[in-house]
Amino acid sequence: VLVLGAGALKIGEAGEFDYSGSQALKALREEGISSVLINPNIATIQTSEGIADKVYFLPVNTHFVTEVIKKERPDGILLAFGGQTALNCGTELYKKGILQEYGVQVLGTSVQAIMNTEDRDLFVKELNKVNLKVPVSQACETLDEAIATARRIGYPIMIRSAYALGGLGSGVCPDEKTFKEIAESAFTFAPQVLVEESLKGWKEIEFECIRDANDHCFTVASMENFDPLGIHTGESIVVAPTCSLTEEQVKMLQDITIKCVRHLNIVGECNIQFAFNAENNDYRIIEINARLSRSSALASKATGYPLAFVAAKIALGYTLDQIGEMGTPNSAYVAPSLDYMICKIPRWDLTKFSGVSRKIGSSMKSVGEIMSIGRSFEEMLQKGLRMIGQGMHGFVGNDHIKFDDLDEELSNP
Repeated sequence: VLVLGAGALKIGEAGEFDYSGSQALKALREEGISSVLINPNIATIQTSEGIADKVYFLPVNTHFVTEVIKKERPDGILLAFGGQTALNCGTELYKKGILQEYGVQVLGTSVQAIMNTEDRDLFVKELNKVNLKVPVSQACETLDEAIATARRIGYPIMIRSAYALGGLGSGVCPDEKTFKEIAESAFTFAPQVLVEESLKGWKEIEFECIRDANDHCFTVASMENFDPLGIHTGESIVVAPTCSLTEEQVKMLQDITIKCVRHLNIVGECNIQFAFNAENNDYRIIEINARLSRSSALASKATGYPLAFVAAKIALGYTLDQIGEMGTPNSAYVAPSLDYMICKIPRWDLTKFSGVSRKIGSSMKSVGEIMSIGRSFEEMLQKGLRMIGQGMHGFVGNDHIKFDDLDEELSNP
């Protein structure tokens, strides 16, 4: 089986995917299946000796992957363990007919389901079939089309590049002038940009969900972003489990998640992000990643449920009741229950760059993160702030930090 890694080490192609790749390779090894890994990043666990049977330090793109397929002739390929880079590469191999030509089977979620989640037009059409709400949006191929669409939807407008890493080329535009600037840069990253209604200020809630071929499906972790919508997840403090919603609200979003995952026919692990307005229970499904994501690495470590390992076994054809021992805490059949809380705090290293804006938004600038665990909200945040090493002493004793206008600071983090 061929496993695609996450590619180079730059912001957006991050080390978080090393975790999911290593777990998948462990699962393959346990089954006695020989594995071939493609990943140019030498500073990873998955490329260490004894994890994969064969490692190619090559870029994860169609040209090199095709060459490796020709040489190694794998039976199957895993696309979900190397982030967006691997998904894009796998989709391209499928479209060009290379996988078919060499008889390589895509294990786990089918490429059609991946394209349904990645291509916005298909995504909206699919979810409309089951009456699930998505942001009012249109995929545009040209600048003129984008401007016309923005005028139709009305400002403020959210713009994003399709298929881009770490939210590249995205932003919230209050007026047409800003819109033109961001749209021009967005087209340099991708052939298609998405122009959609701005939901800035709504809560951002995420779920990790797992489903097997027998249609047994449940959410493993619920997470809530500290910052409202409009801030990239990789730039946000993320808290799990969700704290500021009622039981009913969480249940409602879980039901929508399961309905959605079943409809899209995702097999294995997926991540779903909601915009949620807690005052009137209105929601939008912002995005679904039919792969292991940054958040799933966090959810696995937070809950002790090894999502990537389980997803790899599901891709090989096991069902959830066959993974681990039924009726014990080691069974993959039920979600773990938590009696503690965790938070993830990103870390930036912007002092190296002079003149760079320190405002955070919808594209990612952080270069790392910490995770802390505590019995209470205060405890885990206090631990996290001290651990991040950015000159904070937790909540207290920060006499060196002064703000002139607190409202301004809170609305523009």
